[in-house]
Amino acid sequence: MYTHEKQIIQTGKLAAHAKKAVVLLHGRGSTAQGILSLQRHLHVEDALLFAPQATNNSWYPYSFLAPVANNQPALDSGLALLDEVVAEAAGHGITPDQLYFVGFSQGACLTLEYVARRAKRYGGVIAFTGGLIGETLNMANYQGNFDGTPILITAGDNDPHVPLYRIGESVVVLREMGADVKMEIYPQKPHSISADETLLANEFVLT
Repeated sequence: MYTHEKQIIQTGKLAAHAKKAVVLLHGRGSTAQGILSLQRHLHVEDALLFAPQATNNSWYPYSFLAPVANNQPALDSGLALLDEVVAEAAGHGITPDQLYFVGFSQGACLTLEYVARRAKRYGGVIAFTGGLIGETLNMANYQGNFDGTPILITAGDNDPHVPLYRIGESVVVLREMGADVKMEIYPQKPHSISADETLLANEFVLT
């Protein structure tokens, strides 16, 4: 088991000129540099970008549907690293309502778990193929109110890693916590990010 070293790529707009900050979380086996390639497709020209790097290129060792204890201490370490990223953004004068999160696959799961445990009015959240973490969802972990934060969750209808039942459960939880959730399920979509998904992300969240 592992904990995550503090490795964060900071790029995009200079902090003094940024209108918002976007935290991008890569999927299992990928890299911070890899997820940053999304900036070519998302409306983030005015944003300070943060992309943390997972130790061993994985945020936690097992499926997000495994018992939470099986994914410790890596999971808690990943959440703590996100706390550090958010603190860095705040140090640049970014308020929560100017803060956006984007994640893919394992990074999307960690993204949703993080914001649900620390719900407030964020700028927006984009989860490309993800859901809340755990064999069963522990509602005691989820605190706060999203106060209308737009959250987009997209996935294929038969994704090998993220089943629809968990996406559905996650949508219910997030809506009950005050989020404006849009779920888009694509037939036969491969485990990747499509042009249609980034278009939807721009329209619904990054306007």
